[in-house]
Amino acid sequence: MMAAASMPLLVGAAGLATDTVQWTLWKRQIQRQADSAALAGAYAVAQGFNASDSATADISRMALVALTQTPTIENAPTSGPFAGNAQAVRVVLQTSAELPFSKILGVKAPVIYGEATAAVVGSGDYCVVSLEKTSTVGITLQGNATVNLGCGIVTNSRASNAVYAGGSSTVAATPVAAVGGLTSSSNYATGTTLLPYSIPVQDPFAGLPTPTAANFTGCNQKLSAKSGETQSYSPGCYNNVDIKGTVNLEKGVYYIDATSFDVGAQATINGTDVTIILTSSNAANNPSSISTININGGATINLKAPTDTANPYHGVLFYQDRRALDSGTNTINGNASSVLQGAFYFPGQAMSFSGTSGMTTDCVKMVGKRVTFIGNSNIVNQCKDTGVDKFTATLVKLVG
Repeated sequence: MMAAASMPLLVGAAGLATDTVQWTLWKRQIQRQADSAALAGAYAVAQGFNASDSATADISRMALVALTQTPTIENAPTSGPFAGNAQAVRVVLQTSAELPFSKILGVKAPVIYGEATAAVVGSGDYCVVSLEKTSTVGITLQGNATVNLGCGIVTNSRASNAVYAGGSSTVAATPVAAVGGLTSSSNYATGTTLLPYSIPVQDPFAGLPTPTAANFTGCNQKLSAKSGETQSYSPGCYNNVDIKGTVNLEKGVYYIDATSFDVGAQATINGTDVTIILTSSNAANNPSSISTININGGATINLKAPTDTANPYHGVLFYQDRRALDSGTNTINGNASSVLQGAFYFPGQAMSFSGTSGMTTDCVKMVGKRVTFIGNSNIVNQCKDTGVDKFTATLVKLVG
């Protein structure tokens, strides 16, 4: 009799437990759906696509529960800590379904919500950017290279180990980020943060103008100095470069329409507010003719980029025409007396940098197809009031 009397209670408890489990499952499913859609929308924002289209497509693909109301997709959100932020995407989903036991008792179907906000946020300041998009290693540190950058390095390489630090090299740079994978290494200084599988970083100098025919007017000059000789030059176009002595460059832009910008072992090159553009008057028809650079390790290089932010080349010291074929390596060395300030921009080709102990490199940034360090490079990167902009990379994550 007692068992019979308690049976309704036991059945009711079991029914309520079943309904609770079902409700919890639906809640988790719709929340997962909202999280995924918000992330899809934010990734779309990061890559310049439509957030609503991407989030809607993701909701259709997931379809874990049937929605009973049109999804709310906001870019930027109208509420929450990221309200008004165009880099954030807020998604609100709703479903309603009857619970088996509760239905018998006449309980209305519960309304279940899932809400998530994802955003594109900064992942750190970088001073070395590799634009390599394939599975080739983007940044290499080899030999006895000691690299102290004072900021991070990032590559778009999809290699399983996109940044290679080998030999007895040492790198102090954080974070170290890549679209592909990153392998922990004793070559990284203590405290280095690795960010594998990051979203691609955009070319920070993509807006620089491509050289045009007007830039090559009167381009029949020679930029040279014999050993022991000192020569001064004005901005313009030069189709022959051979520096073995001392060259003083006046303020301005120098277009190099020569096979190579060569600086000899005993040469000295001086210039402030200078931008050197490596290009070719025949770049459109023959991109292999675009000039490269070769600065010998014994040379003294005292060059500073323009600091005036009104100058389209502010902060840029060397810029290789982006039409250059990926067929060579640009070599930049210097002796202990060298002073470098500005950015090296080689979007289509590899660049190799070999610093020397004692070089003054308080603000040096590098953007190349691939970047290799083979010498000591103690780059402080204190770039205030130098005209050299920050390179800020981003990542996508749930923020609410």
